[in-house]
Amino acid sequence: MAQDGSRKVYVKSYGCQMNVYDAQRMADVLAPEGFSETTEMADADLVVLNTCHIREKAAEKVYSELGRVREMRRDREAAGGAMQVVVAGCVAQAEGGEILRRAKGVDLVVGPQSYHRLPALLDAARVRPVVDTDFPADSKFDALPQPRPERTRQRGVSAFVTVQEGCDKFCTFCVVPYTRGAEVSRPVTAILAEVERLVAAGVREVSLLGQNVNAYHGEGPDGAAWTLPRLMRRLAETPGLARIRYTTSHPGDMDDDLIALHGDLPAAMPYLHLPVQSGSDAILAAMNRRHGRDEYLRIIERVRAVRPDIALSSDFIVGFPGETDADFRDTMALIAEVGFAAAYSFKYSPRPGTPAADNVAQIPEDVKTARLHELQALLDRQLRAFNAATVGRTVDVLVEKPGKHPGQMVGKSPYLQAVAFEGRGAQAGDIVPVRIGGLGNFSLLGERADIEPDRESA
Repeated sequence: MAQDGSRKVYVKSYGCQMNVYDAQRMADVLAPEGFSETTEMADADLVVLNTCHIREKAAEKVYSELGRVREMRRDREAAGGAMQVVVAGCVAQAEGGEILRRAKGVDLVVGPQSYHRLPALLDAARVRPVVDTDFPADSKFDALPQPRPERTRQRGVSAFVTVQEGCDKFCTFCVVPYTRGAEVSRPVTAILAEVERLVAAGVREVSLLGQNVNAYHGEGPDGAAWTLPRLMRRLAETPGLARIRYTTSHPGDMDDDLIALHGDLPAAMPYLHLPVQSGSDAILAAMNRRHGRDEYLRIIERVRAVRPDIALSSDFIVGFPGETDADFRDTMALIAEVGFAAAYSFKYSPRPGTPAADNVAQIPEDVKTARLHELQALLDRQLRAFNAATVGRTVDVLVEKPGKHPGQMVGKSPYLQAVAFEGRGAQAGDIVPVRIGGLGNFSLLGERADIEPDRESA
């Protein structure tokens, strides 16, 4: 195979951070085969749509996108070129051969557990279309090549690292157990090695990923099953690694050690994404969430006791089958009581094969829409209030890249806020104190607190 990057691959990733990680690893798998990444689909010899099945009408959006890809492929072939098309990820896992039936011009359908075999699958797909949605016995992580350091540096000073996949919770609205499989945790030594390589290439912050990341139970070097807090404490010993985050968590797996970690591990950022989905006990039971409203609130209280400044984020589904006005008011009351810095909120939409999809008590679309608008308005007010409370404070910012204006840099606060600040001399990877002076449309605005303004402008 060619090694000079003479072929181009375009990867479009939908949905969660794990899909972003998977998309990067697909590019790493293809690099030794002579593929370099392009941001222009029309220039690509290979197009990969890395799909997500969580969001509303996810499959239909993929088919719509495939129509556009088919036109580009036709144009490219008319000009004497060629283009292979791959549908990967969770829609691929859920739809399988149906994608080949409905979307002409797709060469390969590959599930999220098999993309490490992309080169061989692409070779086979040159003969006839291929569907690979098996759950192989061998771990894909063992077969993935390591990205070159220069490729890691191009991706920035923050990186995602998948430590756990799959879920055993079986919430009645969710397809993850069917598309990602049962809970599987990577060995500690493999995670440590990956993080050490990332840090050696300039990464300062890692976000540990899993469908249910706080259920992590990977084998440690001592042969015992390590928990997420034990893993994080060991990662924090990595020289050069300054920040550690994790997502997504389940309330049922927020144990005492993980809660305590937020108060005693400086590298653990003061940000917790803990989905609750609803504030109604009746709806939580119907969702099979395995926790109640009061249990969730007690967890939040305990986390805030050890880290009072923590930023909280959550997920909400409105209009779940059977949700009454009273149930919805319970959700609004929970939001008002907790106060969130960020949140993801959606109208319930049925996922084929999940128990909730067959529930006869579906909520009318206009009711779901009205509830969502009301809920998002409250969440938006809380987000603005959280950001406004930062004005006048000095926060440590991990510098990511230059901003739009001369002398401006942008980065992230410990609370995952985007910060644009004036302060020459800062470089990507630095952590600098920034005095927040105001709010922009999508970020906080400030200036370096460790440089006198007159000295900086001199």
